[in-house]
Amino acid sequence: MHYRETVVWRKAMDVVREVYRLAPRLPKAEIYGLRSQLTRAAVSVSANIAEGWTRESVREKRQFLSVAHGSLAELETLLTICEEAGFFDAYSTGLARDRIDEVSRILTTMRRNRRDRKMPA
Repeated sequence: MHYRETVVWRKAMDVVREVYRLAPRLPKAEIYGLRSQLTRAAVSVSANIAEGWTRESVREKRQFLSVAHGSLAELETLLTICEEAGFFDAYSTGLARDRIDEVSRILTTMRRNRRDRKMPA
């Protein structure tokens, strides 16, 4: 199966689209700050899922899933910072947060399965 056919990668791409919908709402002063970090973290999730999917060793696959999960946590934190700074309200970030939560749950399950069963990816 190609990574583009996986549910986790498709849902991670939904997160990217949602972040790119929100990012232009940030002030111009944040173009190289929060906006850049938000988009890089979002892109990192799907990119690391894709890269990990193509690796042959289970250890490498696990590592890339771990990095993707870390980027997802970074993204969620950045959204919280944007809300607390008054750039976004909770309503406008709701869909992004729902999608982040969904991808996080899938990644948790995938990582747990690879760790507990020590099965090939």
